[in-house]
Amino acid sequence: MKILGNKKAVMPIAIAAALAFGQQPASAQGLFDMLFGGGIRHNPQGEFPPPPKPRKLQPGTGGGGARISSPTYNTYRADKLVRADFKSLLPAPLPATAQDAAFVPSVTESAFRDALAGLSDYELFAEPDIAKALIAYYSANPDFIWVTGDSPNSRAQDAVRVLGEAASYGLTPADYSVDVPTATASAMPEERIKNLVRFEMALSARVLRYAHDAQSGRVDPNRMTGYYDFPAKPLDLEGVLKTLAHTQEVRTYLESRHPQNPEYQALRVELESLQASEENEIVVDPKLLLKPGESSPELPKLLTLIARNLDDEMGGAYGEVLARLGKSEVYDPELVPVIKAVQQRAGMKGDGVIGPRTVASLAGTSKADKIEKVRVALEELRWLPSDLGSPRVFINQPAFTASYIDNGEEKLKTRVVIGKVTNQTAFFYNQIKQVDFHPYWGVPQSIIVNEMLPRLRSDPGYLDRAGYEVTDSRGQRVPSAAVDWGAYGAKVPFSVRQQPSEANALGELKILFPNKHAIYMHDTPQKSFFERDMRALSHGCIRLQDPRGMAAAVLGTSVDDIAEKLKHGHATENVTRVIPVYVAYFTAWPDMSGKVEYFDDVYDRDSKLMQALDATEAVRAPST
Repeated sequence: MKILGNKKAVMPIAIAAALAFGQQPASAQGLFDMLFGGGIRHNPQGEFPPPPKPRKLQPGTGGGGARISSPTYNTYRADKLVRADFKSLLPAPLPATAQDAAFVPSVTESAFRDALAGLSDYELFAEPDIAKALIAYYSANPDFIWVTGDSPNSRAQDAVRVLGEAASYGLTPADYSVDVPTATASAMPEERIKNLVRFEMALSARVLRYAHDAQSGRVDPNRMTGYYDFPAKPLDLEGVLKTLAHTQEVRTYLESRHPQNPEYQALRVELESLQASEENEIVVDPKLLLKPGESSPELPKLLTLIARNLDDEMGGAYGEVLARLGKSEVYDPELVPVIKAVQQRAGMKGDGVIGPRTVASLAGTSKADKIEKVRVALEELRWLPSDLGSPRVFINQPAFTASYIDNGEEKLKTRVVIGKVTNQTAFFYNQIKQVDFHPYWGVPQSIIVNEMLPRLRSDPGYLDRAGYEVTDSRGQRVPSAAVDWGAYGAKVPFSVRQQPSEANALGELKILFPNKHAIYMHDTPQKSFFERDMRALSHGCIRLQDPRGMAAAVLGTSVDDIAEKLKHGHATENVTRVIPVYVAYFTAWPDMSGKVEYFDDVYDRDSKLMQALDATEAVRAPST
C-alpha cells in the first residue's frame, strides 16, 4: 500500500489500484464482454495442486444442455376453510363431586354455557388456525365478548363498523361480513339465544381474519414464487380475543393491526381519492406496442391526446399532419416524427416505437389500473414490518431507484439497474452489514453453468487469461486450463471469482446485506445503462449509479472519505448501525411528500398477486 500511496500523485487512482492488485490496467467492459471474451489478462501466481478427477456422468447429466433455472411463479392455492368443531364447547353433565358442585359460574358465564347448545348443528367455516383458536379461547374463557344481556353490545357494534370499512384499506368487506341479529317481538327466547351465540362465534372468527389480514396480508407471498422471501409475522389469535374481551377501544386495537407507517397512510388516501374520482376521459391500452406500418384502434386515441396538448412549437411542426392523419388506425411513417418529438419531451429515448411508457406519458394510467396498483401495494406493504425503520435503504425495482432515508428525509436518491426479466431481482428485506472496497466478484453458479461453461468447454484456459480465480471444493486454487469443464453439467464443483480491477463486474465497491439470493448493491463499469429508461438489465443484483454516495450514507461518512478509502486497495468495513434495506417491488409508491407515483410492472408481478388474491376470495366466498 506504500507503493500506491507514493504513486497516487502522479497516476489516476484506477491505474494505481490495478498496480496494487498486481494486474495490468484495462478499460472497463460490460459483463457480457467479461464473460465471453476479453477482460483482464492475468498470469496466475504460485503453484496449483492437480485438479480433481472429473466425475463420471450419468446419461443426460453432462454436456451443453444443463442449466440452472431461475425461480418460477406458482398458481396460488389458498388454504381451504374448515368447519369449526364446537363439540368440545357443548355443555357437559353436571359435576357429581361436592368439590365440583361448589363451583358456581358467574351470571354471564352461566348464560354463555346455556347458549352453547345452539352451536350443536352450526356450520361456521374459517381458516384452520382461526377455527382452532376459537375453540381454545372459548374453552378457557367461557363467556361472551360481543353480547351483553340479549343483544350485541357496543364492542360488537364498533367491530362490525370497522369490518365494514375494510375497503378503505384495499380489503374486501365481504370477507369479514357478519349477520347481526336484530330484536323482534315474535322471536322465541331459545331462538334468540341461539342466534346470539352463533353471532358471537362468527364475529370472533371474522375479527381474527381481519386482524391477520391487516397485519400479514391475505396471501402468503412465499408460496407465490421463489422470488419472494419474507419472514412470518406471527399473530397470537387467542391473545387478540383476550385483548378485545377486556377493552372498549375495539376500533383503535383493530386499526393498530395495520402497518403504521406514512407510506401505508398515503396509499390509503390515494385509494379514497381514486374511488371518488371520475374515470379518465380517454383510456388507452397500457400494454399497447405499435411500430411504424402497424395498425391499432388505440392509435387515434393517442393522436387525439397529442393534438389536444399542442403548443405553438409542436403545432407549427406537426399540426397539419395530425389534422390529416389524426383518425388513422395505421401508424403512418409521417406520424413517426410526431411520436419521436413527444417521447423526447417526456425525457424518453425518441425511437418512434409506441410502447407502455409512451402511452403512460400521454394518457397516464387509467383509474381502474391505478386502483389495482394501489390495492396491490397495500397488500405488499403488509408483508413488511409495520415500522420500516430509520435510517433505511429503500430500493423500488419498478421505479429503478434506491433511496437512503433518515428521519423522514430522503438524503440520497440514485438510479439503479435491476435484474432482467430472465434474471429477476427478488423481493425481500434484510439488514446492511458491510461495504467491500475493490471487491472480488464471486461468480454465481447460475452464471458459471449457464454462461461460462459453454465457452469453457472449448476454451478451458479462458478464466486464467481473463483475471478469474478457480478454486476446488477444498478451497485450493486450480488453473482453469487444467479442468475438464466438459465433464460437468448443472453441478460444477468449483468456485470462480473475478479479481478486483476496472473491468470487475462489481466496479469499485459493493454493499452487502447477506441473503440466500446472493443479491447486493454494487458499482458497475457499465455506466451507460443508467441513461436508459428501462433498466432491468442485470443478473439480479442492484447496480448503483452513485455507489460512493450510498456507501458514505450507510457508513455515516462523507463521499470524500469513501474516495480516500478507495485509494488503498481491497478492504472491507462493517456497518455498525442498524440499517434495514428493502429490495422492494411497488408499482404504486408515495414520494416523501405523500404523492403517489405509478410505474410499469416490469416483471408482471401485479397480475400474479391479483390471481392469488382472487384464489383467496374464491375460497372465502362460500363461508358464512
